[in-house]
Amino acid sequence: MIRIVIAEDQELLLGVIGALLNLEEDIEVVGQATNGQEAIALVHELQPDICIMDIEMPVMNGLDAADALISSDCRIIIMTTFARIGYVERAQESGVRGYLLKDSPSKDLIRSIRSIMNGKQIYSPELIDHDTSEFGEGVETFSEFQNDTCYRPKNPFRNVRKYFSTIIDKMKLPTG
Repeated sequence: MIRIVIAEDQELLLGVIGALLNLEEDIEVVGQATNGQEAIALVHELQPDICIMDIEMPVMNGLDAADALISSDCRIIIMTTFARIGYVERAQESGVRGYLLKDSPSKDLIRSIRSIMNGKQIYSPELIDHDTSEFGEGVETFSEFQNDTCYRPKNPFRNVRKYFSTIIDKMKLPTG
C-alpha cells in the first residue's frame, strides 16, 4: 500500500484529490494538510511514502516544506499550476521526485506516483525542452512511460480539474 499525505490550501481540491487517490486499490491517503507547516508535521508523524504538495500555500509554501523534508524518507511530488523554471530548479535542489502540473490528465498523477515509488523522477513534459539529461538519471516525462494500452483521453480537456468536477458531480454535493 502506498501511503500519501496531501498538502493543498484549497480545501475542496484537497478533498477531491484525496477521494481520487483513495479509489486506487494500492494507494491510501493517510493525511491532509492546508499548508507546508502542517505537511511537515504530518510527514514526521505518519511516515508516508509520498507527500503531494502545492507550491503556493499560506504559512509555509511547498518548496520551503520540501526543503525541510529533504532528509526524510518521504518522496515529494509538487503538483501546481505554475510551470516557472525557477520553481522547477528549486524543486530539484530540494530533492523533489516529481513536478506535475494540475492540468495534467488524472491518470498521469496516479501513474507518476507508482513510477516514483519505483525510483523514477517524473516531470511534466512542458517543463523539459527535449532531453532529460540536465535533470539527471532516472527522470521521465509522462510521454516516456505511456504506451498503447495506457489511458489517453479522447478529449484533451479531460484533465485533473475536470476529473475532480466529475467526482463532485457523482457525489451529489450541494453547490454554492
